[in-house]
Amino acid sequence: MLSYCTNVHPAEDLDGVLRQLDAYAVPVRESLGHDRLGLGLWLAAPVAAALAEDGTARRRLRAELDARGLAVRTMNAFPYGGFHDEVVKHAVYHPKWTDASRLRYTADCVAVLRDLLPDDAAFGSISTLPLAWRTPWSRADDEAATAAFTALTGVLGGERPVKLAVEPEPGCVLDTVADAVGWLAGRVDPEHIGLCLDTCHLAVSFADPAETVASIYRAGLRVMKVQVSAALHVADPGSAGARAALAEFVEPRYLHQTRELSPSGAVLAADDLPEALDRLPAEGPWRVHFHVPLHTRPFAPLSSTTDVIERSVEALGREIGDPAEFPHLEVETYTWHVLPEAHRQDLAGGIADELRWAHRTLLAERAPA
Repeated sequence: MLSYCTNVHPAEDLDGVLRQLDAYAVPVRESLGHDRLGLGLWLAAPVAAALAEDGTARRRLRAELDARGLAVRTMNAFPYGGFHDEVVKHAVYHPKWTDASRLRYTADCVAVLRDLLPDDAAFGSISTLPLAWRTPWSRADDEAATAAFTALTGVLGGERPVKLAVEPEPGCVLDTVADAVGWLAGRVDPEHIGLCLDTCHLAVSFADPAETVASIYRAGLRVMKVQVSAALHVADPGSAGARAALAEFVEPRYLHQTRELSPSGAVLAADDLPEALDRLPAEGPWRVHFHVPLHTRPFAPLSSTTDVIERSVEALGREIGDPAEFPHLEVETYTWHVLPEAHRQDLAGGIADELRWAHRTLLAERAPA
């Protein structure tokens, strides 16, 4: 099932979550004409903890979702909380996978998701951060994170299995898919723990989608979830027009890691867009970690990386074969509120248009809708 991620909504208590679903998810479902709409649910840590402790509350939430025609097969457990604070930046990478509170939060999400899964769901999935921001990180941190994943594996299986999907992100300990494959292979149980393939992050790394997907399966790992997202692409970042257009995307809330593909083939890195504008040589194309709407192209001279989405899903189809085994697909454009004004759209309408694009472009004859 295709879902949209509710981390776009600034709700950090259960009543607020339900209000946001009434304001946006239900109108999106009605606009699409669907009897049931998939959600990639995000719950802040205190909400997840309260639900995990209270089976009655979980059953109430399931009933509230059913009554609205909403279904949850996947959750996003990357942001712990405060995802719509005025400044998020590096805070989104805390707590790290070395911190017991990260393990507790993820286990709470497992308990919640297991009771929310539709009766026809073969499994649930939960995406999580790629261990931590890259510094500081030590061998002892590797060992602590490995122990946490081992402990979590004990609660992932069972009659209603839930899969953990580790999401590589530029600037983190597991910066690229290659980093994640190298760290996970031989360290985790691949039946329970695999990758979340965020196609914006993949595009920013300038990696080849088909080879990247193939490398995951060659290593004995699996993609448990795909976050369907597009990055900004800039063919000529040194031009005055491109720099003026990029400056409109500078904003204070989120990090917008930027990579440049140099003429030598090396990938140059900046941790945020202002740093890139100030420091990168702009001799080759840039890709910027700014999730842009799937169904519209940014204004020229900027463009987006929707081609990476299509090539990634095609590659997954070749690796998997059976549509019933396809990973969960989750549209994750959380940046609607920080887009330049000229690029914004009514939120419910924008989400519905993105889902239409994804259904039309990705799901035909491939993954079950």
